[in-house]
Amino acid sequence: MHDIKAIRDNPAAFDAALARRGMEPVAASIGEEDARWRAVATQVQEGLARRNEASKAIGQAMAKGDKDTAEALKAEVATLKTRLPELEAEEKTLAEAVQSRLAAIPNLPAADVPDGVDETGNVEVHRWGTPRSFDFTPQDHADFGPALGLDFEGAAAMSGARFAALRGQMARLHRALAQFMLDRQTEANGYTEVNPPLLVRDDAVFGTGQLPKFAEDLFRTTTGHWLIPTAEVSLTNLVREQILTEAALPLRFTALTPCFRSEAGSAGRDTRGFIRQHQFEKVELVAICTPDQAAAEHEHMLNSAEGILEALGLPYRRMLLCAGDMGFSATKTFDLEVWLPSQQTYREISSVSTCGDFQARRMNARYRPEGEKGTRFLHTLNGSGLAVGRTLVAVLENYQNADGSVSVPEALLPYTGDLKTLVPA
Repeated sequence: MHDIKAIRDNPAAFDAALARRGMEPVAASIGEEDARWRAVATQVQEGLARRNEASKAIGQAMAKGDKDTAEALKAEVATLKTRLPELEAEEKTLAEAVQSRLAAIPNLPAADVPDGVDETGNVEVHRWGTPRSFDFTPQDHADFGPALGLDFEGAAAMSGARFAALRGQMARLHRALAQFMLDRQTEANGYTEVNPPLLVRDDAVFGTGQLPKFAEDLFRTTTGHWLIPTAEVSLTNLVREQILTEAALPLRFTALTPCFRSEAGSAGRDTRGFIRQHQFEKVELVAICTPDQAAAEHEHMLNSAEGILEALGLPYRRMLLCAGDMGFSATKTFDLEVWLPSQQTYREISSVSTCGDFQARRMNARYRPEGEKGTRFLHTLNGSGLAVGRTLVAVLENYQNADGSVSVPEALLPYTGDLKTLVPA
């Protein structure tokens, strides 16, 4: 959510920042709506003050025996009692209209975010690892995975497209990856594990920016709850409508949860395989901090996610997203892309974003700086550490063997017991 005062004070700068996102100017039209809202709000305040003043004056006039003045004041009060509810209703309508406009506008890109309209404008920051040289043609996981327990047909029979069932050794490898990630984030990287709700109310998904604009990308229950598309929603909303002490910051949360997405905007993309599913598991990272801590937390979160890939020996690259390719709530985002041999390219496996105070304003989440009476909005960050299913795909493809088997990465052996190689049925 944006600060309406910032738009009032510098509308040109606001529109210029939005233009980097490919959006048309909005400051003037929002300014007009805001001016109407404030004008009516002023009328309401003036009317309430006059009603109170006139009510007191009635008693004074009656005490003096000035019945004419008293009657005139009574008539004025009666008119105000009729008019004020109308003005208050108009004020509420105008306020909601302004808030609705503000809620639909994405966060502004940070100054050091490169210009660009789509992924072609993203900038590579660095690479890690060298893609493996195979002495055979590496296969797509969707082709050799079923023999190892990656069941697409059985899942489709009960749930439809973009679902999968993992059997036996494949399920064990998936579980090992998830537990390995969670242990690394909690034991080595300072994140506190949370087991959060998977069903949340409107306010929660509004707070992190999925509502109102991206409702079609979510699943909603008959009770009105939303299935979380990412644990970012649950973890970030742990501080909603709270005032924290500066000494308590930063807070770092992590959770391993199922995530649910309708993939409404991805028709035709990654229809084969395990890359893009309606249901998947992810280890999410969230940081809550002061503005001064945000840059360091962003780098820490990136290192925490990259450390998983490095421990697993998976080549990756870090990409700084351009203004036109960032998510709605982000002011700056780095994508981590892992190497997939079958596609001979890097594919996204994590997005790590800093959101400034954008989400905190929507959640009314604040902190009180040391030595100050007033409060300020928190800064929030989120990232994947990592998406378990996509990491599974990367392990399968990078550790595949010519006979269709898959070697288990050394870092996972403490989690897989005697399972060192996935063998085709």
